[in-house]
Amino acid sequence: MITRTATARYEGMGKTGKGWISTGSGVMQDQRYGFGSRFEGEPGTNPEELIAAAHAGCFTMALSFALAREGIDEGRLETTARVKLEQEGEGFRVSRSDLELKASVPGLDEDRLRTLAQDAKANCPISKLLKAEMELTVTVD
Repeated sequence: MITRTATARYEGMGKTGKGWISTGSGVMQDQRYGFGSRFEGEPGTNPEELIAAAHAGCFTMALSFALAREGIDEGRLETTARVKLEQEGEGFRVSRSDLELKASVPGLDEDRLRTLAQDAKANCPISKLLKAEMELTVTVD
């Protein structure tokens, strides 16, 4: 089993508080986040952006490995994930994570690519973790 870690620190409370997020690998170190970066477009990161990055990365890697199993070793995959945060009652919820794949995979039938992409969407670990609705859009160059 592999365990990954991240740490969030928040000083002050509510809208006036300020936070920092760091990852165990050190790739992110004390990245700012808070009300402004989450809800008002201010500089810094936010949990939904990090979920989007995780989902895009996980899906793309899963599809890459599926293509490798098909004997494909050339091509390009680029995925954008759009995670939606919506108000629900007094709080908020992540309501969906939509994936948009742009793929250039020479020598592979488009229908096969779409089948492999749907399987990667359903089975990558982050997709399995999320309880939100998900949609996948595929664009083939």
